Amino acid sequence: MDILFYIIAGAAVGFAVGLTGVGGGSLMTPILLLFGFPPQIAVGTDLLYASITKSGGVFLHKRQGTIRWKIVITLFCGSIPASLVTIYFLNSIFTDSEQYGEILTTSLGFMLILTALVLLFKSQLVNRSKAKDDSEALKTVQKHATAITWVMGVALGVLVTLSSVGAGAFGAAVLLIIYPRMSAISIIGTDLAHAVPLTLVAGLGHLYLGNVDFYLLGSLLIGSLPAIYVGTKLGTRMPENLMQPILASTLLALGVKYAFF
Repeated sequence: MDILFYIIAGAAVGFAVGLTGVGGGSLMTPILLLFGFPPQIAVGTDLLYASITKSGGVFLHKRQGTIRWKIVITLFCGSIPASLVTIYFLNSIFTDSEQYGEILTTSLGFMLILTALVLLFKSQLVNRSKAKDDSEALKTVQKHATAITWVMGVALGVLVTLSSVGAGAFGAAVLLIIYPRMSAISIIGTDLAHAVPLTLVAGLGHLYLGNVDFYLLGSLLIGSLPAIYVGTKLGTRMPENLMQPILASTLLALGVKYAFF
């Protein structure tokens, strides 16, 4: 009967992703932990789950021309090596995957808190990016945008590999701050084009470490793929301010739990 619960969990997360646009990692990994899966299995399986479920969106944005490939490549130059180095250290320093479970759980909590804050202050971030701001801080960021993008790529590479969270809402918020003149649709497309390969590389790294449960992965995909479609259809008809505050509060509570308790 376990497979039924996994399919239902996949459907619930897929529906929420379609409805709110929030990345599945923010929801799936905490659910898997609540199901009793070890942190390393939850993170590793969710990374491959994320890369598969988000891949269709990349092709759509590529066809629409809403991906800024120069930015994606700059992020790649930081995130992919950082992800591989993180996997290398996990494999080299620890003799057993259970030994770094607490590191993954704490990283998850930290990223859930950041994601929740992004959701809670999303409108302020968007309004700030649309406003004409000639401050020295903005000029400095724009002047060094490429270097800052690379540094953020490194940070995302490490954090996504450790937590499976951050390649979605948090990644988009980072782009919004660094490139305030970029359109919303290009932010989403560029973030997605970076997130899918990053989660795939990190997921394959965890597969190498033995942290992927394929039985679980298949069950989650069976439930989530059709649910994402249904949630997306309903999401276009629902006010954004209805679901996101509830979701953000839930993620914040889970983040505090995993980071500090």
